[in-house]
Amino acid sequence: MKNSLLALVITGLAFSSLASAQAAVETYDIDPVHTWVGFTVSHFFTKVPGYFSKVKGTIVVDRDHLENSTVEAVIETDSITTNTKMRDDDLRSTNFFAAAKFPAMTFKSQTWKSTGGDTYAVTGVLTMKSVAKEVVLKVKSLGFGPGMKGPRSPVGRPRSRWIGAISTSRRTKA
Repeated sequence: MKNSLLALVITGLAFSSLASAQAAVETYDIDPVHTWVGFTVSHFFTKVPGYFSKVKGTIVVDRDHLENSTVEAVIETDSITTNTKMRDDDLRSTNFFAAAKFPAMTFKSQTWKSTGGDTYAVTGVLTMKSVAKEVVLKVKSLGFGPGMKGPRSPVGRPRSRWIGAISTSRRTKA
């Protein structure tokens, strides 16, 4: 696994609003219950799937001009799982993420460029183990709407849904 490719796929990002629905610019918290940050790692002759279970962050959305939007995300490296304890421990170790020393990886967008319809190329900085690398996150807006009923999601509290993907190699220097 030491020479493997890490492909990070961020899917089903659901953001829960902090701002009013009438605001021109809306600020959302990443909803960890409805967010999945997954990946595949090439290992010998197969691809091993996994995910990070702890993610947080914010997205600022300008619905009239989505290219003016921003996103910041923090992924806790210790939350990695491939459903194999020995592999997970190795991934948390200094062989890979060094989770004890570097407890989080971050993504901070710099620009959003429309690539047609509801899709965007979001250029930003991905930082892992104190190494910052400019990457392009391919993002699609899945829409906006009201949240579910209930004490934690009052009616009228808007949500937005996103899906995105990025590929990176641990062999590539920042």
